[in-house]
Parts: sequence; C-alpha cells; structure tokens
Amino acid sequence: MREGQATANARALRRSLTDAERKLWSFLRLRQLEGYRFRRQHPIGKYIADFACIEARLVVELDGGQHNGSVHDVERDAEIKQKGFAVLRVWNNDVMANPQGVCEVIAQALSRAPTPALPREQGRGR
Repeated sequence: MREGQATANARALRRSLTDAERKLWSFLRLRQLEGYRFRRQHPIGKYIADFACIEARLVVELDGGQHNGSVHDVERDAEIKQKGFAVLRVWNNDVMANPQGVCEVIAQALSRAPTPALPREQGRGR
C-alpha cells in the first residue's frame, strides 16, 4: 500500500470506529492517560495502527477473534517493530468488559517509555 493510500485509508477508518475502538479512544484522547498523546488509525509504513503514541513509540492494537494466531499479525508486528515501535495487542472483549484494566496495562507499557515533553507556553516570549 502506498503511503498516500495509507493516509486515505486511515481517514476512512477514523470515521468508522468499532465499539471497542470508540470506548478505548474515550480513555486515550486528549492526553488523559499519563499525559501521552495518542493518535487513532495512524499510518506506520504500509500499515495502519489502531492507536499510536509517537513520543513513547507505542502501538496499541485491538483484536477480535479473527486475529487469534494470525500469521499476518506476526508479520505486521515485525515490520512495525522494525520502525522502532513496541506493539501491545489487546482483546476487544477486554476493552468492553474492563477498560480501566486495559488502561492500566497501557500505562505500564508507557512507563517504560521516555517522559513526554511538557507543552509549550502559549503567547509571546520574553
């Protein structure tokens, strides 16, 4: 998949989130989790990550039953890891049943990442 095509596909996917993606996004958006910024449906190479934290180099993938033992996922994870990201896979049913527990697992993965930069001050400089 070409990079421009990946961006177009990511935009389309953002408009059609699954219930589990929508629920997890409600916890990840607006730097709610440990102050890290996440992007949803973010292109990384030829793949589109469900959620990516660029500053922590962490990808969070939500999986349904069709992903159980998927060879494609193994190849995909290897390429994303080659680009310098850690990949954390989470089951959709875990997000729906225990979103706080999933957020704790993500927070643990983030704790192994560098501290996010502080936001810049707004307004005029001195």
